[in-house]
Amino acid sequence: MKSSDLFAEAQHYIPGGVNSPVRAFGSVKMDPIYFERGAGSKLYDIEGKEYIDYVCSWGPLVFGHADPRVVGILKKSAESGTSFGANTEIEIKFAKLITEIYDSIDLIRMVSSGTEATMSAVRLARGYTRNDRIIKFEGCYHGHGDSFLIKAGSGVLTLGIPGSPGITANNAKDTLLASFNDIESVKQLFKSNRGEIAAVIVEPIMGNAGVIPPEQHFLEQLREVTSQENALLIFDEVITGFRVALGGAQQLYGICPDLTCLGKIIGGGLPVGAFGGRREIMEHLAPLGPVYQAGTLSGNPIAMAIGYETVSRLTDTSVYERLETRAAALSSGFAENMRRLNLSFCMNRVGSMMCMFFTENNVSDFSAAMTADTGLFTEYFRHMVESGIYIAPSQFEAAFISAAHTEADIERTIQCNYDALKAITA
Repeated sequence: MKSSDLFAEAQHYIPGGVNSPVRAFGSVKMDPIYFERGAGSKLYDIEGKEYIDYVCSWGPLVFGHADPRVVGILKKSAESGTSFGANTEIEIKFAKLITEIYDSIDLIRMVSSGTEATMSAVRLARGYTRNDRIIKFEGCYHGHGDSFLIKAGSGVLTLGIPGSPGITANNAKDTLLASFNDIESVKQLFKSNRGEIAAVIVEPIMGNAGVIPPEQHFLEQLREVTSQENALLIFDEVITGFRVALGGAQQLYGICPDLTCLGKIIGGGLPVGAFGGRREIMEHLAPLGPVYQAGTLSGNPIAMAIGYETVSRLTDTSVYERLETRAAALSSGFAENMRRLNLSFCMNRVGSMMCMFFTENNVSDFSAAMTADTGLFTEYFRHMVESGIYIAPSQFEAAFISAAHTEADIERTIQCNYDALKAITA
């Protein structure tokens, strides 16, 4: 059976044939690939074709697919039970570990997804400040919560959806839009909505409109403004947490947010999210305070065991040294290919996440990302997939390196990148 056969069948039972829109491949004008298994840096589709994987389940597989230590922990944990809906010791161990790593987190609440983490953090911010409005940035994606789907990134941007039906007018009214890397746009919103803003939520490194790093002093200025205005600063580190550094982007840039949202890597491939922050804020959560948040699968024992194993291993700094070495080699190789072919593309990278934009502009915000040639990316994507290199089926997503990627993987990918660029610009 081929992927196209499965996709045709899936459309009879699943909306659009997919359980997440980013998997649809519609933006690259292909049927989606159906995978059967993964091992290390490789994925294998149902037809047996091998791919070097740079999606890494959209970021969390920092040790690659089916890592033996992770699989061993999973099996051992599952043998003791898959879910209790009750307290377990591993929840405490994992929470303690994260709070020891993140100076900004005194207390942490485990949830089941990044979306649940960001939704809960915003609700907590509103409950704590008693203000209704939040500021988000164009092109940042914080999950599919009602507050976040206005000019969002990720699948919303890939599919060209400006918002989403089902979002009420009042909810949209309480979501204010600023421009990433433009502190004046933030200051103006505070000025025109004085005393009404609960929080600013931001991806400290944009990872859902491609990869867009913060410009010098932007995050520092954001911290200053929110403090002056008595609003909370929420870092959505669902992608960047434990990915760009052990302590996430806040460690990298030396900024202490009020609340932090985590996900992806802390699940090690299982569905987990978390949000945490200063004790005085987090104690507004039930059962201590009036802000309600709950989840039967929150702190699931298998997910906690895998998360604890993954994060514990990341405290070994050699892991990040390996990720940086491989990512730098791949990025440099792509840049050299561009120079050899006399092409003007923009390559953005922070640590082990990167994006090559098909535009000659410097991509420092949402509007610059939107100048990328998505038609050219579609051709490029096809060539890379045909060559056995699996990247995200969207110009506006990040590529990720895992510790399982080898020098041979990087060299092969650089050659395939050259061949693809040469073919689409011939």
